[in-house]
Amino acid sequence: MTTIHEPVTTTATPEDLSVWPSSTTEPRPGDATVGGVSLAEVAGRYGTPVYVLDEGEVRRRCRTYRDAFPEAEVHYAAKAFLCRAMAHWVLDEGLGLDVCSAGELELAVAAGFPADRIVLHGNAKTPHDLKRALWYGVGRIVIDSPSEIARIAAAVGPDGHQKVMVRVVPGISAGGHDKIRTGTEDQKFGLSISDGYAQHAIARILDQPQLELTGLHCHLGSQITDVKPYLAAVRRMAGLMARLKEQHGLTLRELDIGGGHGVAYRPGEPAMDLTRLARKVRAELAEACAAAGLTVPRLIIEPGRAVVGPAGVALYRVVSVKHTGGRTFVAVDGGMSDNPRPALYGVRYAPRLVGRRGSADLAPVTVVGRHCEAGDVLAADARLADDVRAGDLIAVPVAGAYHLSMASGYNAVGRPPVVAVHDGRARLLVRRESLEDIHSRDVGL
Repeated sequence: MTTIHEPVTTTATPEDLSVWPSSTTEPRPGDATVGGVSLAEVAGRYGTPVYVLDEGEVRRRCRTYRDAFPEAEVHYAAKAFLCRAMAHWVLDEGLGLDVCSAGELELAVAAGFPADRIVLHGNAKTPHDLKRALWYGVGRIVIDSPSEIARIAAAVGPDGHQKVMVRVVPGISAGGHDKIRTGTEDQKFGLSISDGYAQHAIARILDQPQLELTGLHCHLGSQITDVKPYLAAVRRMAGLMARLKEQHGLTLRELDIGGGHGVAYRPGEPAMDLTRLARKVRAELAEACAAAGLTVPRLIIEPGRAVVGPAGVALYRVVSVKHTGGRTFVAVDGGMSDNPRPALYGVRYAPRLVGRRGSADLAPVTVVGRHCEAGDVLAADARLADDVRAGDLIAVPVAGAYHLSMASGYNAVGRPPVVAVHDGRARLLVRRESLEDIHSRDVGL
């Protein structure tokens, strides 16, 4: 005999909006507005799935970084999300930009972003990436492997000049998941201090007069909510700077400690305390440099997710509700093609019903996508109104980072549009990818 497990329900409490954009309001029970715009109206006008991005929240978070690190350079990490409007907002708020490809670089420059305020990253920069970076005149190129030294020097030419940094592996494990930890010895990024590869690369750069080594770079990982790993990284990087001064008489004037500052995806989860981070890092750097007899270098940080992630909301329509195997599956019209992160590294979200007043009772559900994969799960342990039904609108907060930038064409489902909301107005930033777009790339028969 098969036992059917009835879903456990709980009485709903007032919605916790702590992980939503600060502009979020509920003018009527069951409704939600962001940036003064009804989410239900956005869905009705632009269709679903759709990414909603609060311009005011993005700008506020940029200013928060500028205020916390007034003496530092703050570069927005474009890999989190980039479009021309985003590049404009970042520039307008006084931030620089770091990019990982010629494509991101060209998009930023097309938006009017000054190339000399752009940094090129990447563990495997292609010849095209380097060619475009040099042609545009990017501010710095972060060298990630020894082979890049000769390639960049040759491309620059004997009479040219390019500022570079070296990405160092500090040997520190930090981050929310193994797949997003990049400060350890066993991953693809950077050059190790412990085996001497970083020091050897630096010596080679110093033999190239057309390359100007301005500083060191490291990045520990993503979704880091503890300040301590950054302090350890500062100490190790300062130690390396001291050895370079002793060996080569080299005084480096910049230290880039990357980003990876964690945000809360669900109410009650920890997030990086930016004020504490700035205070502790500043003090640690001053103390380490004083102990080593170094001039304090200019600090550079590279937030991405922490700027744009909490500013985004993803909207989906419920296609079906199915009770099977003792579970309730709420299937929506998007999924892993517009948000692969749950499948990649187990991120957890807190979706909610918007657009109508649902039941006061909440039931445990699994929100799944439309794709032909058992792993196409958007929220495995969500709690939604127990009367959720087909046609309902589901909103997923903290959807601004690594959604569209990691979206795919799986099952030939077009990527969603991006709609900006601000001061009661909605406008389209990135249009929906149509079937015509997909078909136009298929040129052979």
